[in-house]
Amino acid sequence: MKYKLMKTVNRVVELPVDAVRPNPAQPRREFAEKELEQLAVSIRENGLLQPITVRRVNGEYQLISGERRLRAAKLAGLPSIQAIVMDTDSERSAVLALVENLHRQDLNVFEQAAALKALLEQWGVTQEQAAQKLNMAQSTIANKLRLLKLSPECRELILKYNLSERHARAVLNLKEEQQRSLLAQAGKHQWTVAKLEQSVEKLQKQKVAKKRPKMIIKDVRLFFNSFQKTVDAMAEAGIHAKTQQVEKEDCIQYIVTIPK
Repeated sequence: MKYKLMKTVNRVVELPVDAVRPNPAQPRREFAEKELEQLAVSIRENGLLQPITVRRVNGEYQLISGERRLRAAKLAGLPSIQAIVMDTDSERSAVLALVENLHRQDLNVFEQAAALKALLEQWGVTQEQAAQKLNMAQSTIANKLRLLKLSPECRELILKYNLSERHARAVLNLKEEQQRSLLAQAGKHQWTVAKLEQSVEKLQKQKVAKKRPKMIIKDVRLFFNSFQKTVDAMAEAGIHAKTQQVEKEDCIQYIVTIPK
């Protein structure tokens, strides 16, 4: 259904809830039903405390921020909702949606990372350029994007046990099987980040020890030749040492006898 668009910009207006279309750049993917129901009850009893923000796109209103409030308003049975109509483009709309969720801490760490990755691809910019646009440290963006290397199983464990972003980063350099094992232990036993990092370091040291090359001499005659050269040098110096090689089942004895 088409709705007559208002010319009002940056002012609170009343819009039919069905007139607002979702924001395709909405970074949040999960909405807890229980929380939505609680918010719906609050809206039904107290009204909407903060308007949603929308923009006009192709004859429709598109949500910029406030999807949780919009869903709760529909759940509460409200026919209309208060909204601020903003004059902005799709890029700015995506930024506003992301920033609002980040400030409210509504996104889990993987939703944040996925949203940042989508913005970088949409803008076609570097991490440094995105950091300037979002007023974030470039290292912050880089660290969040690294989390996308984790498998769905590892992400599920982190969310299940409410582990932090630092917990997630601690296991990034391990194999997936090791990641899953340590994350499960960290969650079940409520490990601190420091405890998890210690376990990761221990595994990495074991890996290095296994890779350390061992000296393998296929032909022991190399050693015998070295011994013989030493004996020959002693003979030239007037010391007439004798050598004897005895082969046994489990070893080879090389005996050097030096006269007093």
